[in-house]
Amino acid sequence: MEKVERVVLASPRGFCAGVEMAIKSLAWMTRVFEPPVYCYHEIVHNQIVVERFKEMGVIFVDDLADVPEGAPLMLSAHGSPPQLVDAAQARAGTLVNAVCPLVRKVHHEVKMRARKGYSIVYVGHEGHQEAVGTAAVAPEAVHRIEHMEELEALPEAAGPVAFLAQTTLAMDEWKTLLDAAKKRWPELWVPGTSDLCFATTNRQTALKAIAARCDAVVVIGSHTSSNTRALERTARAAGCPTVLRVDSPDELPTDLAGTVGVIAGASAPEEVVQDVISHLGPSEGVEEVMAVDEDEYFPLPRELREVVRQLAALAAVAGVAPGGDPSTAGDKLPEDRELSASMALAGLAD
Repeated sequence: MEKVERVVLASPRGFCAGVEMAIKSLAWMTRVFEPPVYCYHEIVHNQIVVERFKEMGVIFVDDLADVPEGAPLMLSAHGSPPQLVDAAQARAGTLVNAVCPLVRKVHHEVKMRARKGYSIVYVGHEGHQEAVGTAAVAPEAVHRIEHMEELEALPEAAGPVAFLAQTTLAMDEWKTLLDAAKKRWPELWVPGTSDLCFATTNRQTALKAIAARCDAVVVIGSHTSSNTRALERTARAAGCPTVLRVDSPDELPTDLAGTVGVIAGASAPEEVVQDVISHLGPSEGVEEVMAVDEDEYFPLPRELREVVRQLAALAAVAGVAPGGDPSTAGDKLPEDRELSASMALAGLAD
């Protein structure tokens, strides 16, 4: 790796507010409930994060039948079909729904538009958990598409048409489909605030700010992560000659040279970013490029806040919870901005 001269580090990068909330929520559950704690689907699409939780006794399931009656259960950040949420509520002893608030917003938009008789064109990846959960809100009204050919093949609508999207899409790809949909349906309803996640958009903006000047770009994140794959496509579209996606520094090739850009998807830990930079060993150091100021924060899900608030009043519990401090137990929740998901994950590794 001695040929790498400089690393250009894009910012913002890594964990978004929704991932921060989900990871901290599951970290709390591993401390306040007797093991095992169950989680429906991967809490976030990152193998390092998932493996860390498995080591702490979290059991990830794809079928509610695998969750014992009365067990503590978390639903992942990607959102779940309404029918599954109801079934989970009936089965779990304590159910914590860690759905990202931005995904919840799209669910609400689907529900409201469907009630008003709209046909809903929903741009989302086939089989992705977020897309599956969103379409299930109003399956009779939602037409999921991913490519221009699918948009063009949609039948004519008998009534008004709405255009919604998976939150983790590449913004340029989404915009192309939106423009085409507006031409086809001039009265198309689009949310006043874009469905695209601010963090996903910010990371793509940050990547565009550095990609053209890099000989290669390393995108850190798992192949199952939609926003990570969108970053790959964004880097290529920006003209970077070499784009690599890695989960860890072990996957880096040995022939990288010149200026290497580094960015992490919204579910990739900062510790991996630093490990990748160390592995690259740039001879001229690291230049961090801040493209957007990002300061969003989502609190723990309401149902978990109530549990934590009660247990945090007990010094013995607060002392072992992530970020816990017995001297402040009962005064405030140690899940606030002082505790990051990276800190929670580090605590799980101790």
